[in-house]
Amino acid sequence: MTALSLVPDAQVTLGDAIDAYLLSLAPVAAVTTRKEYASILGRLSAALGDKDVADITAADLAAWLTAGFADRAPATWNLSRVAVRSAWAYFTACGWADASVAASLPRRKVAEDRDRAIPGDVLNQLLADQSVPLRERTLWRMMRETAARESEVLNLNAEDLDLPGHRAKVRRKGGDLSVIVWLSGTAILLPRLLKGRRTGPVFTTSNAAKTGVARADVAADGSGRLSARQAQAIFRDATAGFPGGPWTLHGIRHRALTDAAEHGASTAMLMALSGHRNVRSLAIYARVGADALAAWQAERDPARRR
Repeated sequence: MTALSLVPDAQVTLGDAIDAYLLSLAPVAAVTTRKEYASILGRLSAALGDKDVADITAADLAAWLTAGFADRAPATWNLSRVAVRSAWAYFTACGWADASVAASLPRRKVAEDRDRAIPGDVLNQLLADQSVPLRERTLWRMMRETAARESEVLNLNAEDLDLPGHRAKVRRKGGDLSVIVWLSGTAILLPRLLKGRRTGPVFTTSNAAKTGVARADVAADGSGRLSARQAQAIFRDATAGFPGGPWTLHGIRHRALTDAAEHGASTAMLMALSGHRNVRSLAIYARVGADALAAWQAERDPARRR
């Protein structure tokens, strides 16, 4: 399929065009992004068949998107739209299609959720519960103290950790390399979890890794890397009985960033903590609550200072 990318104006089927596009992403896109785009575009290929990519119309794409994603969350719709538009931009550069075919796909408005942070008292209760397995307490504590995404923490290997320095290198969303820094709570738990392991996944399954799992995702004892799906399911089960539950792991990240904002962290510090590239994205997470706002206003009240 590589050779096709060098032949402009060639007749190319949608399936072959998608294969070439996904190959072009391999050196630059994050693994998660490639998997998501491959899934979305695979559905498109299955729906439209082996048509010449140049013969596909804007109406074809709009009908496919509506049929497959109209009842899905706006974020899922928008991700699918972005994947298709990105693919068509590549097809255009190769001379196979016109980017305007995908340009008209509408973006759906994402309803703003201003309260996605797990309540602090709920999280503190979970972290203090000694009946919770060590693996989960370490994962949740690390996310609480670093404000890192669950994928960033779950992808950590023992060799990535600087235990004396309380930090580790992570690859952020979008592929950027960054550093997360944890506090004493995580520093106490990590050595107990690792039990002397110096290589392999930090967070592992309790069973042997499945056949075919990449070597990088297998620990020395044969266990596999804990998946985000399994970690999410465990956290949802653990929080199902709390008011407002069940909660997701992402709620821990919201809680950490909100707390940092309420304690006066600067915008620059919040962006370093979160790994965000722009302030608009950060603002979704770092939500100052009404009580914190009231306390801040009270401290500024001239009558109170008299």
